[in-house]
Amino acid sequence: MNVHVSPARRGDNTSSVIKLAILAVGGQGGGVVSTWLVDLAEQQGYDVQSTSVPGVAQRTGATIYYVEMVPRTDRIPILSLMPAVGDVDIVLAAELMEAGRAIQRGFVTPGRTTLIASSHRALAVSEKSAPGMGILESEPVLQAARDASLRFLSADLDSLAIANGSVISASLFGALAGAEVLPFPRAAFEDTIRRSGKGVTASLAAFAAGFDAVRGGPESAATDSAAAHSGSEATLPPGHAPEAMTTAPEIHGPARQEEAFRALLKRADALPAAAIARRGLEKVVDYQDVKYGALYLDRVEAINAHAPGDADLAEAAAKHVANAMAYDDVIRVADLKIRSTRMTRVENEVGVREGQLLAVTEYMHPRGEEICGLLPAPVGAFVTRRPGLFRLLDKMVNRGRRVRTDRLRGFLPLYMMASLRPVRRALLRHRGEEAHIGAWLETVHRLAPGEPRLAAEVLRCRRLVKGYSDTHARGLSKFDRVLSALPLLEGRADGADWLRRLKEAAFADEAGTQLDGALKTVATLDAPPAAASD
Repeated sequence: MNVHVSPARRGDNTSSVIKLAILAVGGQGGGVVSTWLVDLAEQQGYDVQSTSVPGVAQRTGATIYYVEMVPRTDRIPILSLMPAVGDVDIVLAAELMEAGRAIQRGFVTPGRTTLIASSHRALAVSEKSAPGMGILESEPVLQAARDASLRFLSADLDSLAIANGSVISASLFGALAGAEVLPFPRAAFEDTIRRSGKGVTASLAAFAAGFDAVRGGPESAATDSAAAHSGSEATLPPGHAPEAMTTAPEIHGPARQEEAFRALLKRADALPAAAIARRGLEKVVDYQDVKYGALYLDRVEAINAHAPGDADLAEAAAKHVANAMAYDDVIRVADLKIRSTRMTRVENEVGVREGQLLAVTEYMHPRGEEICGLLPAPVGAFVTRRPGLFRLLDKMVNRGRRVRTDRLRGFLPLYMMASLRPVRRALLRHRGEEAHIGAWLETVHRLAPGEPRLAAEVLRCRRLVKGYSDTHARGLSKFDRVLSALPLLEGRADGADWLRRLKEAAFADEAGTQLDGALKTVATLDAPPAAASD
């Protein structure tokens, strides 16, 4: 391989140029950091140039901001408009996967580049829309960042900013100052924020938190890969884990219902998977009522009775029976949207200040199926059995709507739908769900005595059924197709493993192509291998 290095020409001062790239998702303030950097460098006697390259990405548009600065002389510098592979000194990433994108594009170079990244996640559309757990693992990106950079500094800069009433641009700017990779003192960074004149107090507080985080201060969650390739970065924030109830369920009914609920909690605590069963009970009672919670425990206890010492079966039953019973319907969605706790959460996320009004617009797209599901079972069934009548109903309601729930006109319809909770058991949707749950649990009861592992996998297949409207219909179809292979898997020592593979194939793609292939493979399996004897 021939390597040609051009000789430095007279007046060439490129070695003194500082090259910095900022990778940020739309709305994360990458432009603010870029503006601050320009002001900072100019005030410190540098010539500076800033450009931005917007991109169409899956998370509201990712943008690369590029800054070059050089000490001011009597010459006019010629600076680059774009970052080049292997020629960037500092990379700031406002989100973990943006750090991965910088590495992929060659902006991070071992022996040269200092990489400063927030360890939090802003999930891509592909991650949020995956049928199963679509969130990408963080550790491979963290390891790549350690290996690819001269120094890698990471902290949850987004949480630090929010905790101080600001946004990530301020804490990211503070992390840059704390890394001491620019020849400017901390006071110069802070003066830059003050000159901006917007949210100065909160921005300075977030700046200080970011500064301390990368320097090993009390808020630190950072690692320096130049010093050590061990240590731990911040993991996914709690908001990216599966959502769980953190408050006591709403008990609907007189005071005696409270006593009945406490009695149910004692039953849950006596189960093998007590912690999961307790959370499942809380979820089901919050969804409907105490009587519904008693039905949940009855179902879990009946499954556990088949294999009293099987912890795997007990955990699967406690988790997935609760999720199946607390299915998403129009009543549930309306109830969650009008809760005061939800409005408080939205206000905190948006950062509503005293004296400000928050406008909330919900997007809804009801279909004829959802309307029929809200009708008493005989009436709803009457409509669905008559195609002409159903098409007329669907034509009337099947269109997108934007509803302002901060106004009485938009709030009241949701309130009225949520108020149907006491009569939910008499509605068509509930009758259909109960029939499907009953058939599913009947299969579990049939398998559990002799094949508890296969029964546990049948329970886990319920993960495929979620949401409502089209999402629910697709999930239900996949669920039925996966369980259609059971006759071929029963009696096999590896039957549970094959059913798990089918479930994973169903999660893999929305179209179901991988599931089709997996089902064909199962159909060609040899005769069941003999189970290992005791």
